[in-house]
Amino acid sequence: MDTDLIARSLELVAERHGDPAPLVYARLFADHPDMEALFVRDTAGSVRGQMLMVVIESLLDYIGGDAYSANLIRIERINHEGLGVPPEVFDTFFATVMATFKDLLGEDWTPETDAAWHELLAELGRITA
Repeated sequence: MDTDLIARSLELVAERHGDPAPLVYARLFADHPDMEALFVRDTAGSVRGQMLMVVIESLLDYIGGDAYSANLIRIERINHEGLGVPPEVFDTFFATVMATFKDLLGEDWTPETDAAWHELLAELGRITA
């Protein structure tokens, strides 16, 4: 997996689009409308922003050597289930992030970047299996 391409895509999204959380969660809620009710108290979007920040930090840790991210992902999958998030929905969130970032980067999302992200998603899928 080309970790540099993944890291660069994360950097480009941050540089060009600032906070992508509203777009990521809009996609999540479009795909899984029942999840929106779990955020009824998050009127300012700060919880969503914090959660996405942890996801991005976890991705960077994972591609940088996995000091903690695999265990954190496993733990958060269980924690989220306790909050009402079905494991299969939790498992799709990384793909939701990828799809949103792909849309945001447009032509700068290369086939090589796509392949690197799909390889990452496959590895993350093995973590939560």
